[in-house]
This record gives sequence, structure tokens and C-alpha cells, in this order.
Amino acid sequence: MESILQLNPSHQSLHDGFVVPPDQLPPATSAAAAVSLPVIDMSRNRDDVRRAILDAGKEIGLFQVINHGVPEEVMQEMEAVCEEFFQMPAADKADFYSEDKTKRNRLFSGTTYETGGDKYLLECLRLACSFPAGDSATEWPDKPHRLREVVEKYTTQTRGVGMEVLRLLCEGTGLRPDYFDGDISGGDVVIGINHYPRCPNPDATLGLPPHCDRNLITLILPGPVHGLEVAYKGDWIKVDPVPNALTVVLGLQLEVVTNGMLKSNEHRVMTNTAKARTSVVVFIEPTPDCLIGPAEEFLSEDNPPCYRTLTFSEFKRIFSVVKLGSSINLTTNLKDNQKEVI
Repeated sequence: MESILQLNPSHQSLHDGFVVPPDQLPPATSAAAAVSLPVIDMSRNRDDVRRAILDAGKEIGLFQVINHGVPEEVMQEMEAVCEEFFQMPAADKADFYSEDKTKRNRLFSGTTYETGGDKYLLECLRLACSFPAGDSATEWPDKPHRLREVVEKYTTQTRGVGMEVLRLLCEGTGLRPDYFDGDISGGDVVIGINHYPRCPNPDATLGLPPHCDRNLITLILPGPVHGLEVAYKGDWIKVDPVPNALTVVLGLQLEVVTNGMLKSNEHRVMTNTAKARTSVVVFIEPTPDCLIGPAEEFLSEDNPPCYRTLTFSEFKRIFSVVKLGSSINLTTNLKDNQKEVI
């Protein structure tokens, strides 16, 4: 449990292991403050919603959705039970702590990417949920009371939102309506409950490094505290949380399937001195053996494949490293990276 104790928000100084060199931590500039993440009302006319999602997917790869169908009460219960988990004494969480990345369910510090020794100010409870729903919840922590019930309900409903967004993307791009059914979305739904403690020196560290999500699509319940930032035109956009909204992140598999039409964009998490931040991240993933490459609808003589066809497990193995660099998109330009992979 030493790693978790190191992240204790009562510390008055930042441990040297978490300090990021200034040239690798460019702040969001004032110019970026004028740009905001698209907010899409899913209760509007379906044609309007489809067009807005497609435009956001092409332009930035992230957007917020409101009136998405997950009840406010379900979202509030999820936020409350997650906060309660991280407020429990470390001894009550010790049995679930593990550095073994092969475990489906575990509590750990830092990121799941290989970072070359870089450390990030994050404590994460990572849970796996099979679909159709089975007995996954029996492997989750049994404290606090109702954690299993609340997480399962929230995950089921949020996955439904993600699948609806994928159907809208099919309609907007010309893919068959059921393209994203089956194995390409049939892996475990992974729930990442991320806790970022208060930081004594937030200008010197990160909660999560710049990265793209390797899965199909991600939905984030960001909570009320600022922290998420998105790369945009060489700068960083600070994401202002919208009440009762979910933040949708297009994963790298969507970029591959659409041969680059849709963008999987870099994002990072900043820390702050005033408040701890807890967010809930739901990852919709392919099965490990699912073979994913550009769909034929996006290929032609003038538009050949820009991405290799790989199984999802191969893709994760090859693209498993996140290293900080001095420029945005240094490590996550998938087209260029795939050209270098033999």
C-alpha cells in the first residue's frame, strides 16, 4: 500500500517522483479558453443529433452529451458511492490493492500505460463487467454498502448511451446499422473510478499524461471539479463540466475503422490544490481476438488503408507506452506510429 500512502492528500509537499519537467507540462493558454467542447442534446431531432456527433467526431473526437437517458439519480448515486469508497481508511482497501496488470479487478496507483517510470497523481479502482451482465459484480469490493448494485446499474445504462452514439455514427458515416454490435463492442466493459487527491503543487505534475484511449468508445462522468483537458490545434482546452452531462471520447478503434475520418484525440488530467477530484470512466472494448481494420466503406483507389488490421489484444500490446514529450501528439499519431511497426 506504499504507493497509495504516497498519494495521501494530507501531504504538504509533492513527492519528487511525481514532478514533471516544465517543458513537458505546457499549460492551457488564454487563447484556448475561448474554445469549448461541443455539448450535444440527445433529445433533439435525430438528424440534428447525428450531424452534431459526426461533426464533433471529425473535428475533435470528444464531446459532451446531455439528456442522454441516464437518470440524474443514478449518476448522483454513482458519484456518492465512489467518493465514499476513496474516503474509506487505507486498511479497508488494502486487500484489493494490486500492481498486477493482468487482474481484471484491482485498486492501484498511476496509469495502466507503460510510462518508463513516470508517476502520476492518481488512485484508480478498476473493475470489469461482462455483457450480457453475469456475475461480474461478485468479484468487486463489497464496501461501501451498495457499491456493487450502484456500479452495475450505472454501467449498464451508460453502456447503452455509448451504443446509441455508435448507432448514430453508423447512420452518419454510412456503415451498416449493426456494425458496432458483436465482438467489436463485446469485450468486458471496464470501469475506471479515478481519484485525484489535492495536490500541493499542481503546476508541477499531472493526474494522467496525454494519451488517446485504445478502446472503441469511452464515456466519462467527470464530476463537478475541473481537471480534464483536451488537445486542440497545438493547445489544450479546459473542459468545463456540464451538470448531468457525460463526456464522450472516441477511441482509437473508431479512428481505425473509419480510416481516419473520426479522430481519437489526446487528453490529459490536471490536478489542483483546492479539491480532490473523482471521475468515473466507462470503456466499451472489443473482445481480445476481434480483428479490427479500416471498413471497406472508407476505402477506395484514392483512399487506401492508413491503418493496419490487428486484433485488439495485438493493438494494445503494440501501443502500450505513453511517454511525455515537449509537443502535443508526439506519441499518439497512430498513422505514423503504425508505419514504423513491422
